[in-house]
Amino acid sequence: MPRRSGAIQKRKIPHVKHVIAVASGKGGVGKSTVAVNLAYALSATRPRSKIGLLDLDVFGPSIPKLMGLENLGEPEMTPGGALIPMTNNGIPTMSMGYLLPPSAANDAPVVWRGLMVQKAVQQLLFDVDWRRRTGQHSEEDHLDVLVIDMPPGTGDVQLTLGQLVEVSGAVIVSTPQDVALLDARKGVHMFRKVGIPVLGLVINSAYYRCPSCSDKHQIFGSLDSSRQAADELGSRLLGEVPMVSEVSSLGDQGKLGEVFLGDTLVSQSRGLEEVRSVMEKVTESVWKKLDEVI
Repeated sequence: MPRRSGAIQKRKIPHVKHVIAVASGKGGVGKSTVAVNLAYALSATRPRSKIGLLDLDVFGPSIPKLMGLENLGEPEMTPGGALIPMTNNGIPTMSMGYLLPPSAANDAPVVWRGLMVQKAVQQLLFDVDWRRRTGQHSEEDHLDVLVIDMPPGTGDVQLTLGQLVEVSGAVIVSTPQDVALLDARKGVHMFRKVGIPVLGLVINSAYYRCPSCSDKHQIFGSLDSSRQAADELGSRLLGEVPMVSEVSSLGDQGKLGEVFLGDTLVSQSRGLEEVRSVMEKVTESVWKKLDEVI
């Protein structure tokens, strides 16, 4: 049998203009929270834009919890068999967490081999109708930006995305520790190897501001290491997000959107105000890069 020659042809995700991957080399750095905050911030900074959120972490989907869309049953499907996203606060989302039975989504692990993972990832990438949102079924609708929450590491999912999808850029999330930055470096090199431009680094849990003295305490180490890593990688440091307890609480409640959708809660918390300010600066850089893409 003759073998196919030549590179795999990348293609766009249907009805999506730009794709932004939010990734990390190491787990536990707050990548999913940053991805949700980025989606909300992109929507808030350009209110007329349409932003979507795709969870590609097959083994540990976090988006249903962070978006307040847990235990709602399986998503509806179009007559053609495409998945219809679930929406909250105007952000349409899709996740493997919506496709699993409630008991499996909450407790049971997903134990799949590589081929099953690749098949699931391809379905999430290409079999979702992003025009079809709850209460909005315009056939002319599309997304300006789809934010993809990637699993940690540099495995099958990252390779599948890099080989099959035209991605406008990747945002790498890390914490300030050297052990996290080591894996972040691998993530940067991996994306560049598959032809995905790296938009920059976001340092999460960069510092904790003491409520009594208002000083910044760099609990996970000096930020000099992350700034040096960004310089050595030739990548921009997009923002340094503080550690704020209210962010964790809002994430557990599925209410992260309150940081960007209103001023009442933010005005009562200096920490939330700082998070919003940093994420807005991150989105300014992201929008600038996307505007340069033809």
